[in-house]
Amino acid sequence: MIGKVVAGFLAAFVLTASAAADDAPPLGEPRYSFHQVPDGFLRLDSETGEVALCGMQPVGWACLAAPEDRTVLENEIARLQRENAALKQDLLSRGLPLPPGTTAELPPPDNGNYLTLRLPDSADIDRMVALAGSVWQRLIRAVSDMSNRVLHKG
Repeated sequence: MIGKVVAGFLAAFVLTASAAADDAPPLGEPRYSFHQVPDGFLRLDSETGEVALCGMQPVGWACLAAPEDRTVLENEIARLQRENAALKQDLLSRGLPLPPGTTAELPPPDNGNYLTLRLPDSADIDRMVALAGSVWQRLIRAVSDMSNRVLHKG
């Protein structure tokens, strides 16, 4: 038991030392923080937010990136927001006040994780062409002015 604790502490020390050697963060702000879990240590990178599980592997101590599925998290957040809005509407429909600090809100639209994309119309394209023409004319004037300055100085 003591051997595992010493090995875990030694591994955390080695990982911290190697992390400090790579990119030295400002003093007092370590880049990595470690939290003990049953299978080893969780390593949190304070610069990138990445989480890795560090522990004994067949080849020795190693840190493996923890899987993260952003879509699952966003879907759960949207589901909870819809549920929260529905509960608030239920309270209001029964004539009950909302808890302090909350406001009535509409549930976020359930678009089935589809992105709504608005394609440009003719007016949008005309504005972009006019903008590109304006930028081009300014560039030509700037080059012309610069060449005139160079020719008149020499």
